[in-house]
Amino acid sequence: MGAFESQNARAWDNLARDGAPLARPATDADFANPLATIDPAKWLGSSITGWRVLCLAAGGGRQSALYAAAGAHVTVLDISREMLALDAEVARERKLNVRIVEGTMTDLSMFAAGEFDLVIQPVSTCYVPNVVSVYQQVARVVRGGGLYVSQHKSPVSLQVAAKRQAVGYVIEETYYRTGPLAPAEPSRLRERGATEYLHRWEELIGGMCRAGFVVEDLLEPMHAKPDAEPGMFAHRAKYIAPYVRIKARRAGVERNLFR
Repeated sequence: MGAFESQNARAWDNLARDGAPLARPATDADFANPLATIDPAKWLGSSITGWRVLCLAAGGGRQSALYAAAGAHVTVLDISREMLALDAEVARERKLNVRIVEGTMTDLSMFAAGEFDLVIQPVSTCYVPNVVSVYQQVARVVRGGGLYVSQHKSPVSLQVAAKRQAVGYVIEETYYRTGPLAPAEPSRLRERGATEYLHRWEELIGGMCRAGFVVEDLLEPMHAKPDAEPGMFAHRAKYIAPYVRIKARRAGVERNLFR
């Protein structure tokens, strides 16, 4: 495990202990219709029963539990032991079968080639310096014709200061940069104590295609609110979309989902 990974593991352990918003398990309302909760865009069709799903870098007691409740055979991998403890707790309380693996998204060697029908990854690629290395790992473990649904921090959003200044929202980071981003004050856009990296669009999209995926759809989840007060997260989102969600399919021979 690299230094940046150790740092991020500690950061997410602390966030989980503190009950940070991104470390809060799914609620009863989420479980009322778990498939609709996890797939508002209806990318996955009417049922995922029997699908083999890897929730990648997705600890926290939300993703794994909802996919399992929707009928999938779920594995969750995360670098944070405390985030995975939440997955174990929710699975136990909800009587769900979830396989829990502590590890890093940059090394999926513990899984067999083509082991999964679907890999889902909430916002987390910002915590590794080389996003293409993650894509290559995912390409190996998802079957031909399988899906990779991932969400990322927009590179433009990471360039722009989280707080509004007198002239508006100011670009502070260069686009063609190397190395980690400068530390920032904790906010809904930057996690306390985490080491983060900006990935350009050619890395996020081009890198995914070069790793063996075909991009089928792309969304920018709406977080803007027309009546938001200046300086609030929802006000900033009127000018800069903070996230992007990508649906990609693994190139290769499709095989039956059900075994």
